[in-house]
Amino acid sequence: MIHEPQTMTKKRYFFLIIILGSLTALAPFSIDMYLPGFNAIAKYLHTTTDQVALTLSSFFFGISAGQLLYGPLLDKYGRKKPLYFGLCLYVLASIGCFFSSSLQMLIVMRFFEAIGGCAASVAAMAMVRDLFPVEDNAKVFALLILVLGASPMLAPTIGSYITANFEWQIIFLILTIMAVLILLAVIFFLPESFKPDPEYSLKPLPIITNFISVFKEPQFFTYALTGAFAFAGLFAYVSSSSIVFIDVFKVSTKNFGWIFAGLSVGFIGASQVNSQLVKRYKSEQIVNVTMCCMVIISVIFLIGSFNNWFGMTGTIVMIFGVLSCVGICSPNTSALSLAPFTKNAGSASALMGAFQMAIGALASFGITLIKGQSTLPMAGVMAASSIVAFLILFIGKRFIKHKVDADNDVVVMH
Repeated sequence: MIHEPQTMTKKRYFFLIIILGSLTALAPFSIDMYLPGFNAIAKYLHTTTDQVALTLSSFFFGISAGQLLYGPLLDKYGRKKPLYFGLCLYVLASIGCFFSSSLQMLIVMRFFEAIGGCAASVAAMAMVRDLFPVEDNAKVFALLILVLGASPMLAPTIGSYITANFEWQIIFLILTIMAVLILLAVIFFLPESFKPDPEYSLKPLPIITNFISVFKEPQFFTYALTGAFAFAGLFAYVSSSSIVFIDVFKVSTKNFGWIFAGLSVGFIGASQVNSQLVKRYKSEQIVNVTMCCMVIISVIFLIGSFNNWFGMTGTIVMIFGVLSCVGICSPNTSALSLAPFTKNAGSASALMGAFQMAIGALASFGITLIKGQSTLPMAGVMAASSIVAFLILFIGKRFIKHKVDADNDVVVMH
C-alpha cells in the first residue's frame, strides 16, 4: 500500500479524491445527462421513447459485463493501462453516439460506451483500496460519493437545457470532452497504485476460480449483495423518475431537471453525514441501522402509493428518505466488501460493481413489469429491493460470525 493519507499533503489528498471521484462519476453522468433527451432522440431516429429506453438497457448490460472484464486486467497489468484503454474506448464510442443515424447504431455505441466507461469506476474503487488505509476507506468512499452526487444534480439539468436549446447530439459531445479531460488528469496526475502481476493468469478457468474465491469470502458476499440491492432503490428512482414527475405529476422537462437535482441532495448529504458517523460508530453498526430505516420508509411509500396517500410533495419526501438511506449505506457496504482483500482488490471491486449494475438493471426492468401511470412501480421496486437487502444482511452476518469463530479456533489450536 502506498500514498497513505498521513504521508500526503492535504492538497494532494484532495486532488486524488477529485480525480477518483471524476472517474466514478463518468458512468452515472453518461446515464443521467441524456434522460431528458429521450423525446428528442425518438423524434430524430423516427422511433418511440420506449425503444430509446433500450439504449439505457444496453448501457446497463455493457457496464455490468465490463466490470468483470476489467477486474482481472487491473490485477494483471496494474491500474492505469486498463484505465487508459477504457477511457479511449469511451471517447470513441461517445463520438459514435454523436454520429448515430439509427436506433440500432445508438444501442451498439451505448454498449461500447459502457464497456469503456466502467473501467473508470472499477479502477477508482480498486485504487481507493490501494492508496488509503482500510480504516479510512469508508470516509474516502463518502468523499467520492460527494463528487459522484454531482452527476444527478448537474447531468439531467444540463441535459434538459441542451435538448431545449440544441440538438441532442451535443450531450454526447460534452461527454466526449469530459472523458478526454479525465484521461489527461489520469495520465499526468494520478499515480500507479498497483504493480503489474506477471503471474496473474488471464485464462478463463483461473479468472472464474479467482472470482469464486472472492465471492466465497462471507464479508464480501454479505455486504456486496446488501449494498447492491440497497443501491437498486436508486436505479428504480432513475428509471421511473421521468414517468412519475413528467407523466403523472405533469412537471415540465426543465422543472423535472431541477427536481431530479434537488432529490440528489438527499443522496449527497447523507453520504457526508456518514463521514461524520464513521468517526463514532463502526461501519457494520451504521449499515444495520440504515437498512432498518430504508425498509420502513420504502414500505410506507409502497402502502401509501397503493392507497393514493401521497401527492407530489409526499412522493418527493418518500424518495428523499430512500435516497438518503442509500447515501449512508453505500460507502460502508463498499468499504466492508473490499476490506478483506489486498491482492485481489481489482477483482473484488469488479465483482462488486457487476452485482450493483446487474441488480440495478433488474430493478429498472422490474419497473416495466408493474403497469400503470403512478408511483406504485417505483415504490414497489424500492420496497422489494430494500427488504431483500435487509434479509441478505441478516443471514450473511451469521456466515461472517461462523468464519470468525472458525479462524479463532484455528489460532487457538496453534
